[in-house]
Amino acid sequence: MSKDFDLGRLLAERGAERYELHAKYLNHQLPRMLHTIGFDKVYERAEGAYFWDEDGNDYLDMLAGFGVMGLGRHHPVVRKALHDVLDASLADLTRFDCQPLPGLLAEKLLTHSPHLDRVFFGNSGTEAVETALKFARYATGRTRILYCGHAFHGLTTGSLSVNGESGFRDGFAPLLPDTAVPLGDLDALRAELAKGDVAALIVEPIQGKGVHAAPPGYLRAAQELLHRHKALLIADEVQTGLGRTGDFYAYQHEDGVEPDLVCVAKALSGGYVPVGATLGKDWIFKKVYSSMDRVLVHSASFGSNAQAMAAGLAVLSVMEDEQVVANARATGELLKSRLAALVDRYELLSDVRGRGLMIGIEFGRPSSLKLRSRWTMLQAARKGLFAQMVVVPLLQKHRILTQVSGDHLEVIKLIPPLTIGEREVDRFVEAFTAVMDDAHSGGGLMWDFGKTLVKQAVANR
Repeated sequence: MSKDFDLGRLLAERGAERYELHAKYLNHQLPRMLHTIGFDKVYERAEGAYFWDEDGNDYLDMLAGFGVMGLGRHHPVVRKALHDVLDASLADLTRFDCQPLPGLLAEKLLTHSPHLDRVFFGNSGTEAVETALKFARYATGRTRILYCGHAFHGLTTGSLSVNGESGFRDGFAPLLPDTAVPLGDLDALRAELAKGDVAALIVEPIQGKGVHAAPPGYLRAAQELLHRHKALLIADEVQTGLGRTGDFYAYQHEDGVEPDLVCVAKALSGGYVPVGATLGKDWIFKKVYSSMDRVLVHSASFGSNAQAMAAGLAVLSVMEDEQVVANARATGELLKSRLAALVDRYELLSDVRGRGLMIGIEFGRPSSLKLRSRWTMLQAARKGLFAQMVVVPLLQKHRILTQVSGDHLEVIKLIPPLTIGEREVDRFVEAFTAVMDDAHSGGGLMWDFGKTLVKQAVANR
């Protein structure tokens, strides 16, 4: 008879070893990086949009686990659904039956995109993208996928092939022979489609790297071009979907856009269970699964598992009951407008953009000689260091967790839980204003830390 496993006791005894364990057995560079920028905190618990450290201090989460925690952490409805599904002792993943939860979640999810008909459930955003790429190639009989420069669609081989950043791709060739086109450039898209071998264009309605939205009218025009050339439109809504931008899907901001395939993940399970979903048109699925011999031609061992499905159903229920999409729209507009009002006040602040609760804050070259010389020093060492200089005091001095939007970008991306309100907006804007005041004073610890980052960047060359 096996002895009881006590998780609480294990964490109590060895939780303090977390950074040492990670350095020894996992990605050793992560704890090193966290220590360098002072992010090696010990968070003891979390709820909603907040963490608490071992001393009881609260931290505002403006990152939401890279968008996974759309409802914040530990929403009681999602927690209860997971307890319920475990207590139900379902005959899950037999693989030779049809359980009710996947069909129920697919049915509910499809109500938000009525032009789509079927769903494939996987385990992550990159898997949702891989599914869309495979389905598009098989359904069209063509091999080439178009993607946009600076896009991010995941890091497995297929999704990496449509990743617009060379830093992620370097050293992993050969990848799929796909082609980048600039976001918003219809002439470039038209030229590639004329070659007759394009299966699809995959696009983020708002790019995660840099928070750049597709220009008004682009998605509709691209869709028309693609369909004219018998190619498909794939909308990657892994980060932008499920209310993030103030619409259920970001593509819905533009009338008449009806992607052939839509990729969903991140917030779908409330951050509890890995899940991904690829939504598509009936004819595409029926081409891929064209006979009983092909019933397993695309499948996933943990796809459609009961925990993920139950969590997904609970999340969609909460989103409807608590009007989460409307809150993301209203709170996002408030946050964006208050930040945009600071652009004329601070010369280092060049732009505030985004939609809903997906907001990019971009910094740029200042006009005054004193600040310009310091900016030039940072840029010479490594682009993106000033944004890092802002992120660090937001955490260290104001207990607010944020992120730089991408490598070599002077952009901070805000993707907080969609449940935040005016109180969190006030706290962030006040803290950000204080950090900007420090930066523009030209002295103090902030610029001293900048020198540390410069030394680190030079040493890593």
